[in-house]
Amino acid sequence: MLRPAALVTLVLAVCAALLAAPASAAYGVRIEVLSSPRAELVSDGDVLIGITGQNLANLEVRLNDRDVSDAFSGTGERLVGFVSGLRIGRNLLAAAEARLAVTNYPRSGPMLSGKHEMPFICGTAAFRTLAKVQLGPPTGNNCSVRTRIDYLYRSKKDRSLKVLPANRPADLASTTTSDGRRVPYIVRVETGVINRSVYEFAVLHDPEAGAPTPERAPSGWNGRLIYTFGGGCPGGWYQQGSKTGGVGDDIMLGRGYAVASSSLNVFGTNCNGVLAAETMAMTREHIVETIGVPRQTIGWGCSGGSYQVFQIAENYPGLLDGVIAACVFPEVGFATLHTITDALLLDHYFKSATGWTDAAIRAATGFGRVQTIANLAGAGRRIDPRVYCPEQLPVAQRYDPVRNPRGARCDVYSHQVNIWGPHAGATRRPLDNVGVQYGLAALNAGKITAAQFVELNRKIGGFGKDAGFVPGRTVADPSAIDTAYRTGQLVSGSGGLSGTPIVDYRQYTDELPNGDIHLAFHSFSLRERLRRANGDSSNHVMLVQSGNATGGFSTGNPVLKSALSALDKWMDDVDADGGQGSLHDRVVRNRPASLTDACWSPQGEKFVERQVNGIGTTRCNSLYPVWPSPRQVAGASVANDIIKCTLRPLSPAAYDVRFTPAQWAALRQTFPSGVCDWQVPGVGQQGPGDPWPTF
Repeated sequence: MLRPAALVTLVLAVCAALLAAPASAAYGVRIEVLSSPRAELVSDGDVLIGITGQNLANLEVRLNDRDVSDAFSGTGERLVGFVSGLRIGRNLLAAAEARLAVTNYPRSGPMLSGKHEMPFICGTAAFRTLAKVQLGPPTGNNCSVRTRIDYLYRSKKDRSLKVLPANRPADLASTTTSDGRRVPYIVRVETGVINRSVYEFAVLHDPEAGAPTPERAPSGWNGRLIYTFGGGCPGGWYQQGSKTGGVGDDIMLGRGYAVASSSLNVFGTNCNGVLAAETMAMTREHIVETIGVPRQTIGWGCSGGSYQVFQIAENYPGLLDGVIAACVFPEVGFATLHTITDALLLDHYFKSATGWTDAAIRAATGFGRVQTIANLAGAGRRIDPRVYCPEQLPVAQRYDPVRNPRGARCDVYSHQVNIWGPHAGATRRPLDNVGVQYGLAALNAGKITAAQFVELNRKIGGFGKDAGFVPGRTVADPSAIDTAYRTGQLVSGSGGLSGTPIVDYRQYTDELPNGDIHLAFHSFSLRERLRRANGDSSNHVMLVQSGNATGGFSTGNPVLKSALSALDKWMDDVDADGGQGSLHDRVVRNRPASLTDACWSPQGEKFVERQVNGIGTTRCNSLYPVWPSPRQVAGASVANDIIKCTLRPLSPAAYDVRFTPAQWAALRQTFPSGVCDWQVPGVGQQGPGDPWPTF
């Protein structure tokens, strides 16, 4: 999708001066960075530059007073050039009277995420390329390896990718790209290290056509880029990783997409949205400098991959133009952590509580199955610095409060210390449950007793510094709250996300026998945030299938294959729309009629209807009930966007039951400062600040 690039446009002179200029002099010159959305954020000493204007044939272009005119080619009113030799820091490009400052960062990073994490365990030796070879041991301190390029082909016999021999093999398949060209199914695959992360990207290209360049695109490329994002989170720290989100998909490559990913875009390797955005930005920049500017870039990811696509689209506009996400959460730090840490506290409480039936427990927590509590509680241990250390991290380097208090803390907040800031030997936490009345809706509905409600809230407690259970509630750090909202760590649905076409695919897992973390309400959290930010959520399409749907989240699923084609049309139509209104307006009015909310029964019957948050009120939420979270039961909105609630005084009139004097006294002791008022903004709640936050 055509978004504003990093531009510097200078008025060359007043009209009289223009008239006086020689006829052959260039004028109206504008310099822009093509390989990055921001001129102040480029890397690896090179940059793809576009220049527009009049009379450009003899234009002299200089980089830091060095003539780089020979790097540029083009005709008419546009030149494009790959400029190398940038120094670290500020550089100045000049053409005629136009100037553009470009800030260059090392290939190894960091660019916007802050100081590199240490220790950091390299993974190149274990990384297996699409050519089925190991990358080999790293060189230097940044886990680097020599970049390799392999040519593979798709076999007609078994659809596998094989190394292309010198002579064309008999089983070489051919493919028809999305723009209608029939080409040999030969794939150029590049693997290397950028930002301490192993990247790979693949695209249809016949080596007989010569090496691709921005001026000579790969022979089978349809002009589009899909960037895949991997899932996970626990253990996602202190490591480079040995896999990416995958770039070998048959449908994607066969249709002509360039497909890319990087190991730090797998959240099970790196559970930090800012570092993920940085890695994606630097990798995409290199791809653009290698094969040219894509018409659109699509983000594709499930679970921890969905965290990334939403935060990148919202906070770093210009990187992603459309999104296909599955097992959706808006973000890890709040949508997920609120729910799983509440589950951790609830699980701890119910292990020793008596007199609770399964029905009462489900009512108090909101979950569709009791087993969901323990399932999510296990995931909640990712806030404990001692639990989810990656196996590659030597035990001697790990944190221990007694033996190694300065060791590597293996928790999600410590991994994100550059975002939140250090505090008292740990990291500031935007985690809070002060005033939260667990089980409130169940109490008012008569599904739990007043005694159960009082005892639950009196004993549930909170977390200490190392995530141990403590009697008092957890108190969020005010600075961390401010950072969360201001820098978009809590996704608001605004910014770049407001103008991004979103396909939200979900395989329903709320009622799996052992519970599951990928709860359906999270999709409605995202939708409600979009609605609040933009007045509607019409750039968000929800598609729901059963948990055993054929193909799952892959192009092997006909639903996803069709959605990918529809998203292409959606983005193309937005690009072609020169009408009035915001990007959000153009996205909404160009959504294809074929791409609408729908669900499919387990037998495959399709129901086209708007997806509704609820249970048993529509055909789809009768098939797939949307069970609420513990905070929704406590009175919070499905938006789940309040980090620390604003408190109001306790009042007997606020309940549909009566408490005994002893119970009321216990509640007053439990909530000495009051209880959550979910009808007003949270403490410190605010809209996000400027895009492209850096740390």
